[in-house]
Amino acid sequence: MGFITVNPATGRQINSYPAMSREQALLLAGKSYQVFLKWRFTGFEQRAGLVNSIASILEDRRENYARLITREMGKPLAASRAEIDKCALLCRFYAEQAESYLAEEHVRTEYAQSFTTYNPLGPVLAVMPWNFPFWQVMRFAVPALMAGNTCLLKHAGNVSGCALEIHKLFEDAGFPEDVFNTLLIGHDLVNELIQDPHVQAVTLTGSTAAGSAVAAQAGRMLKKTVLELGGSDAYIVLEDADIPEAAKTCASGRLMNNGQSCIAAKRLIIVREVMHEFMEHFLREMKQVCYSDPMQEDCLLGPMARDDLRSELHSQVQRSIKAGACLEIGGFIPDEPGFWYPPTVISQVVPGMAAFDEELFGPAAAVICAEDELEAVELANNSIYGLGSAVFTSDIERGIRIASTRLEAGSCFVNTKVQSDPRLPFGGIKQSGYGRELSYPGIREFVNIKTVCVK
Repeated sequence: MGFITVNPATGRQINSYPAMSREQALLLAGKSYQVFLKWRFTGFEQRAGLVNSIASILEDRRENYARLITREMGKPLAASRAEIDKCALLCRFYAEQAESYLAEEHVRTEYAQSFTTYNPLGPVLAVMPWNFPFWQVMRFAVPALMAGNTCLLKHAGNVSGCALEIHKLFEDAGFPEDVFNTLLIGHDLVNELIQDPHVQAVTLTGSTAAGSAVAAQAGRMLKKTVLELGGSDAYIVLEDADIPEAAKTCASGRLMNNGQSCIAAKRLIIVREVMHEFMEHFLREMKQVCYSDPMQEDCLLGPMARDDLRSELHSQVQRSIKAGACLEIGGFIPDEPGFWYPPTVISQVVPGMAAFDEELFGPAAAVICAEDELEAVELANNSIYGLGSAVFTSDIERGIRIASTRLEAGSCFVNTKVQSDPRLPFGGIKQSGYGRELSYPGIREFVNIKTVCVK
């Protein structure tokens, strides 16, 4: 078995890669544990120097990495460059902050000394997706390594070129051999690695079904997991919002990364009073974006990453229309090479339709009507997912109240689109997963929070 990478803009094969054998994968898991026994005792200064070296290499090779991302998964080249920039920012952030985030915390008690330490666990297995091929990996690996863990990466097969370049990146930055390893393996070996006694923890970013399977296996082995899964982010537009700006932000939030982001704007819940005005502006924004060659500097929307993903999205759109939704624009598969799908808007979406109940992972937006704020919040929360959400209103205090206390999601934004930031915790609730990445909660996920008391 092997892996084939395909250019989504043409449908043509880029490269093929042989898969690792079971024996090779398990051998690397063992080596990861052996090097961990030494790596765990390196100082923060040494780790920070290596992580800063990663940042420098990312900046030096920015164009090469960006073009590889675009070739393998199809996002616009400008977005690929931005992904590399964000990875470099993440590296420098944790290089500076990790030591303070993991510093001993002393507590006054009846003991002569009592304090908490944060000790690394060991090799962390990561099952990562294709939609942000570098960012998703760096988001888990950098804090894990700064905490003293070692890393095993099982990346998505359609970005195998990126996976191997990331492996080389860590080598070139000067990390000791086997501190970071890329495993070109299929899903059939993930369970074996979870069971391997050398692997101490597992993190996955992907579908809810994949997360559930990994969590079940890790649970049987009593191993810590962090899961960042699907999302069907609700963007609420209230009657007092700046409608043109809200429509522009919703369109941008829906089409970012070719619509293939867990935190993309997916369910747009509009108060009836401003529905007509919103639709005029929103449809104008969506119609202005045409798909084009993602290697072109002015491209705003590239192809979907794989043909099967496009077929699934189209099925969801068509099933919703058959159930009573109204197709406003798009909703067809172009008759040309590549995995293109046009900006698509379906309105009159209600619970029970695929566009409401399921995650639309592509450039298709579901517009939902609410009578008032109360119903809008109820509709937003009426989902198995809880990753991100947003609310648009001119009353900032109203927006803060809704975002902070009423919306059921891990990240809630007011008057802007949801996005991740190294300085802020990121993750979801409900079937969007559990645990947090980024900021100080992210680096504390894969550590032993140890209490030490001295008489």
